[in-house]
Amino acid sequence: MSKSESQKSSRSLAGIAGIVAIATLISKIFGLVRQQAIAAAFGVGAAVDAYNYAYVIPGFLLVLLGGINGPFHSAIVSVLAKRDNSEAAPLIETITTLVGGVLLLVTIGLIIFAHSLIDLVAPGLSQTTTGLEIRAIAIQQFQIMAPMALLAGLIGIGFGALNAADMYWLPSISPLFSSVALLGGIFILVLQLGEKIIEQKYAMMGGLVLAWGTLIGAILQWLIQVPALWRAGLGKLRLRFNFRNPGVQEITKVMIPATLSSGMLHINVYTDLFFASYIPQAAASLGYSGLLVQTPLGIISNVILVPFLPIFSRLAAPENWQDLKYRIRQALVLTGITMLPLSAIMVMLALPIVRVVYERFAFDLSASKFVASVLTAYAVGMFVYLGRDVLVRVFYALGDGETPFKISVINIFLNALLDYLLINAFGAPGLVLATVGVNLISMVIFLLLLDRKLGGLPWGEWLRPFTGLIAGTLATGLVCWGVLWGSQLVLGSEGFFVQLLELGLASFSGLVIFGLIVMKMNLPEVDIFVSRIRQKLGI
Repeated sequence: MSKSESQKSSRSLAGIAGIVAIATLISKIFGLVRQQAIAAAFGVGAAVDAYNYAYVIPGFLLVLLGGINGPFHSAIVSVLAKRDNSEAAPLIETITTLVGGVLLLVTIGLIIFAHSLIDLVAPGLSQTTTGLEIRAIAIQQFQIMAPMALLAGLIGIGFGALNAADMYWLPSISPLFSSVALLGGIFILVLQLGEKIIEQKYAMMGGLVLAWGTLIGAILQWLIQVPALWRAGLGKLRLRFNFRNPGVQEITKVMIPATLSSGMLHINVYTDLFFASYIPQAAASLGYSGLLVQTPLGIISNVILVPFLPIFSRLAAPENWQDLKYRIRQALVLTGITMLPLSAIMVMLALPIVRVVYERFAFDLSASKFVASVLTAYAVGMFVYLGRDVLVRVFYALGDGETPFKISVINIFLNALLDYLLINAFGAPGLVLATVGVNLISMVIFLLLLDRKLGGLPWGEWLRPFTGLIAGTLATGLVCWGVLWGSQLVLGSEGFFVQLLELGLASFSGLVIFGLIVMKMNLPEVDIFVSRIRQKLGI
C-alpha cells in the first residue's frame, strides 16, 4: 500500500467512523430514553418482566439478522466490497427472495408455537401464580412481535447493501425509529391511565403496548431504508430466483455459518434467561443493566467494526496479510482504549449510574441496588465482548464462517456449565459473569487460531500496549472510587442533582487519569485519535 493510498484509507476510515459515531449516538440516546420511560412506567413489574421473556426470540432475530455487524450485514459487505456495483442489485434481490421466503415460514411457526417457546425460554414462570400471569402476558407479546423474524432479515440485508455502497448514516440512525414508536405507545398509555399504570390489573395492557410499539418500530426501520436502496440502484421489491449466481453462493457461504455461529452465541442468552426465570425480577434487571452497557458498547462497536470490516475483506489475500495484521492490532488497541476505562467507571460507579438513569416513580432504591449488581458484572466484560467481535469479523473477511460456528457450539455447553456454577455463588450477576468468561475464552482461542492461520502474530508488539492500558484501567477505577467516596462524605448520596454531580466528577476524574497515562504510552492509535478530534474542533 502506497503512502498516498494509506492516507486516503485513513481519511476514509476517520470519516466513516465519524458518521457512524454521530448516528449511533443519536440512536442510542433515544434507546436510553426509551428504557428510562419503560422503567418509570413499569419499574420491574409484570409487564416489563414478561416483555423481557417475550422479546428474547424476536429481539434475538432482530439483533442477529437485522443488526449492523450481524451475519447478514457482514456477509453482504464482505462480498459486495469485492465486486462491481453493477452486480449489486441482482444479488440483493435474489438474497432477499431467498431469505424472505425462509423467514416467512419462521414467522408463521413462531406464532403457532408461541406457548411452547415461552415455556422453553422461561420454564420457571409456570411454578407460581405471579409467574403464570407473566407467562400469559409474554405469550401474547410474543405472537405480536413474531413478524420481526421476517423484518429482521430484510433490515439486515438492506443495511449490508447500504454500507457496501458507502452509505452509513441511515443504517446507523434507523434504530431511532424503533425507540420513537415505543415511546409513543407508552406516552399514550400514560395519558389514559396516569398513575394507575403500575396497578396489577393493567399489566396486560401495558405489555401489549410494549409489544405493538416494538413491532411498529421494526416496520419503520425496514420501510425507511427501501427508498434509499432504490435510489442507490441496490435492488427493488422484486422476486428473483437466480440462486445459482456465484455471488449469491458466495454470500450464503459466509452468511449461513455466520448466522449459525451468532445464533449459537445468542443461545447463551436463552440459557441465562432459563436460569433467570427462577429468580424474581432477574429478567427485568438483565434488560435494564444490559442497555446501560450496550449504549456505549453499541456506539463504539459500530465505530470500530463498521469501517474495519470492508478493510479486513480487502486485505484477505495472503500477500496483504502484513497489512491485515496491522489493522487487527489497530482495531484491538482502539477497543482497549475505549472499552477499558468505561469498564472501570461502570464497575466503580454502578449504583449511582443506575440511580441517575432509572430511579424515579415505579423504579425505587431497592430496584437500583439489584440492577447495579448486574451492571457491575456486565461492565467487567466490556473489552472481551467487543474484542471477540473484532476477531470474528476477521474470520468472516477471510471467508471462514465455520471456525466461529464451531467455537460457538462449544460455548453453549461452557456457558450452561458456568451459569449453573456461578448463579449459585453470585445470583443474577453470576449469569452475566458466565457470559464474560465464555467471551474471554473465545477471544483467546480466536487469537491462537489467527496466529496459525496468518503465519504468526507479533505477540510482543500486540501485548505491550495492553500492559499500560490495564494499568491505566486500574488507576481509573481507584480514582473513580476515591472521588465518589469523598464527594459523598461532603454532599451525601441523595437527590438527583447531587448524584449527577458526583457521578460526573468521579467519571471525569477517572477519564483524565486514564487519558494522561495513555498519552504517555505514545501509541499511534492515540495520536491518530487525538489528531482527528483536533481537526474536527478546528484546533
